[in-house]
Amino acid sequence: MDIKSKILIVDDDENITELISLYLIKEGYDTRVVHSGSLALSAFQSYNPNLVILDLMLPGKDGYDVCKEIRQVSNIPIIMLTAKGETFDKILGLELGADDYMVKPFDTKELTARVKAVLRRFTPQKDKSKQIILENLNINLSNYSVMFKDTKIEMPPKELELLYFLASSPNQVFTREQLLNRIWGYEYLGDTRTVDVHIKRIREKINENDFWAIKTVWGIGYKFEVK
Repeated sequence: MDIKSKILIVDDDENITELISLYLIKEGYDTRVVHSGSLALSAFQSYNPNLVILDLMLPGKDGYDVCKEIRQVSNIPIIMLTAKGETFDKILGLELGADDYMVKPFDTKELTARVKAVLRRFTPQKDKSKQIILENLNINLSNYSVMFKDTKIEMPPKELELLYFLASSPNQVFTREQLLNRIWGYEYLGDTRTVDVHIKRIREKINENDFWAIKTVWGIGYKFEVK
């Protein structure tokens, strides 16, 4: 029997958490619900979830702080929920390490689909060949690890998948829309600046060198240039 994936749901609205939990349990997931940021962090340590659904506006410690603290110790997927739809909130959430973002009110079926998609991408593949080895860089999609200059680099799933996808097609230019569709999988309705945020975060972790670089192709998108 397959082990159920564990989903930690963090939101101060009990009606929302109950609804999300019911839908996820129906889909075969195990869930735990908490209603504050401080409880979220203790539940994260004791429950050891496979994915966190995290509201931004929480009593006490807010979702931004919770996301930041989780990212210090883990790269598990985080889907943020909020009633706010401003670009600033989306970009800030992504920069802190969130993998996806949904604005309330949302369709519970869509949230469930996103949970499935994120977990499917994050689950290590049995295919050991999913590895790209370059000078100073080793990207391994089978165990979701990145080594840069012999140092392990912590990357959330979306960053690693984006880096792997670009590096697997060296010198090929991709538009932001193509990258959104390829990396986010389902018909992502987000802003194309989502790609820019993830590229920025990747560049902060692995610097350009004499062998390869992630290049911006102005007016089009990005490419992984092998020199």
